[in-house]
Amino acid sequence: MGQIIIERGFWQKYRDVMPIGAGALYLMQMFSILSFSVLYSTLILYTTKSLHMSDIVATSITGSFLALNYFLHLIGGYIGGRYLSYRSLFVISMLCEVIGCAFIAIPNVSFLFWGLALFLTGCGLNITCINCLLTQLFKPDDKNREASFLWNYSGQNIGFFVGFIIAGYFDLHQAYQKLFLLSALGNIAAIVITLCNWNTLRDRGTRFVDLTKAKQVSARLIGIGAAIAVIFALRNILQSTAFCNQLILVVTIIMFWLVILLAFKQPVRMERNKILAYSILALGAIIFWTLILIGPMGLNLFIERNVDRHFLNVMLAPQWVLNMSNFVTIIGAPILSVVFTRLRSRGINITIPLQFSVGLLLIGISFVILPIGIHFANAQGYSNVNWVLASYTVQSVGDLFVSPIGYALVGQLAPPNLRGMMMGTWLMFGGVTGVLADYFSKMALGGTDSVNPLITNLSYSQTFFNVGASAIIAGMVLLICTPIIAKMTQERKSLSERIA
Repeated sequence: MGQIIIERGFWQKYRDVMPIGAGALYLMQMFSILSFSVLYSTLILYTTKSLHMSDIVATSITGSFLALNYFLHLIGGYIGGRYLSYRSLFVISMLCEVIGCAFIAIPNVSFLFWGLALFLTGCGLNITCINCLLTQLFKPDDKNREASFLWNYSGQNIGFFVGFIIAGYFDLHQAYQKLFLLSALGNIAAIVITLCNWNTLRDRGTRFVDLTKAKQVSARLIGIGAAIAVIFALRNILQSTAFCNQLILVVTIIMFWLVILLAFKQPVRMERNKILAYSILALGAIIFWTLILIGPMGLNLFIERNVDRHFLNVMLAPQWVLNMSNFVTIIGAPILSVVFTRLRSRGINITIPLQFSVGLLLIGISFVILPIGIHFANAQGYSNVNWVLASYTVQSVGDLFVSPIGYALVGQLAPPNLRGMMMGTWLMFGGVTGVLADYFSKMALGGTDSVNPLITNLSYSQTFFNVGASAIIAGMVLLICTPIIAKMTQERKSLSERIA
């Protein structure tokens, strides 16, 4: 590894492949994710400890929040580049999140729902914007896109890392109002960065830029009106989590079959195979993200109540334990991008299906580790925090092989005219994982209201083992099918062309 890093001229060559604008998007990603990281890690704790909701209700609200966050990316993919430029839509999304944080900071259930509706609207719009802005900087077959997404994913996890540290500190002091207001500063910083790089971040090849000036004005009004309508719709949906989950399941199934239908309508066989490969990999990603999203729900309550969180004589907040995954990702993402770039320069192709297989195997192993820790719990039923830290370390390594690669996958496999829709659909698939994670988290809680680890450890152990084993099996199946899927994605062809 040392030879790779210090080789003369390598870093200069690596910097040269990053287009202008990638650095600004890196910073936008890092700051914009700060407030989301706070809610991601703290919402279930805030609703149970400050608003005094039951575990089941709090888990349902958190599950709906996470599910809708991903589900709404489809709306961002539809509005962005069609009714508003990606850069304008990103600024609007950040303003929604700032106002949402202010509402959530008011310790009242009604304000909580309004705040979540505003915040989720911002979340639904902004991630697709950043990913599409980054994707359009590269040509469709440019493998450097993957390296850029890995760097961006590292920036995202820096935001998560800082957000988790801040959230943990204020959680220990029960100062949630200050926490939510402080987190909004990251959104304001993202707005400033966007405005400073306004010309660099202009849309390229989207429907919006091809409109006349008059039609752009009309399109903007439609886009802004749609965002306002989403806010009011979410305010009502959030109060009925059962309906919310059913809606997400139905729409996800419809969109999945729509993608397959679009694949068979492609006149070129290569494009059809790529979209079908996209659908297969989406199923693997759904399994993977379901396990990831158990973290801020059932696993977070497990850490809060069933784990001895003393580490080096310091009481760790649950958010700080979650930060192990961010720490590994921040360091690992740039290293992995360098390694992949180096391997490909030598003609060694690391295919996307292979990376997904490794990710599924690793996250399955990370969950199987937890029942081992429960087995060795102390007399009071508390597991050693080192087992959880080990689990998150393995999980975060697996995450490097799936999450950032998934974003780059859309740019590689989606036809240009379907890229925005398929990017939004890919992120929307994460919505159904929030629903599934909600289900498994409630299963882990068991049928008791007790918080005694001696009583709840059994249900946690069984659930963690079952979901972990399922991911390992899925990873092995995908690994066996890797040669077929790689052929569908044309990655082998790309490798032979580079060698020739």
